[in-house]
Amino acid sequence: MTAGAPRISRLRLERAVHALRRGGVVAYPTEAVWGLGCDPWDREAVLRLLALKRRPLERGLILLAAAPEDLTPFLAPLPPERAAEIRGSWPGPVTWVVPAAPEAPAWITGGHAGIAVRVTAHPPAAALCRAFGGPVVSTSANRSAGRPARTASAVRYTFGPHLDALLPGPTGGLARPTPIRDAVTGAYLRH
Repeated sequence: MTAGAPRISRLRLERAVHALRRGGVVAYPTEAVWGLGCDPWDREAVLRLLALKRRPLERGLILLAAAPEDLTPFLAPLPPERAAEIRGSWPGPVTWVVPAAPEAPAWITGGHAGIAVRVTAHPPAAALCRAFGGPVVSTSANRSAGRPARTASAVRYTFGPHLDALLPGPTGGLARPTPIRDAVTGAYLRH
């Protein structure tokens, strides 16, 4: 852990990872807002998360990882210059829509040709991904079209009894959710 980084409860982290491994939905702080996550390979967990959010499958979801290599099974190869730009922005608060590998689950891509991915430097979210051993789904903790939760109490108010774990900690302090960029063109899809 770096100086000034929030202390992460090992017990709470273990509970969150255990919940992910048994198909649960967890809440955790990200760079700007609170997120909801689950195991991206677990279709039932993803469908449960989408039902909690009241979000259609067709919108697709973001995958959050602690290291770029963790995303490899989900991504199609990119030209070296595009891959270098993406890797140069990570770890950090930039989400990229990258061409999806054929093995990427449709319940994550929403049936689109691309998949949204981010490698985070935010201590609680990165610790969760590292302890889980790979990427987790990352979507804002809110009902569709609602305001994303910025505090643990707001997450508990909206989703409390439906969560399998909550990893406490501060958000990263960004005023807005992370920008989303197209990996092929570099264009901003969300500022």
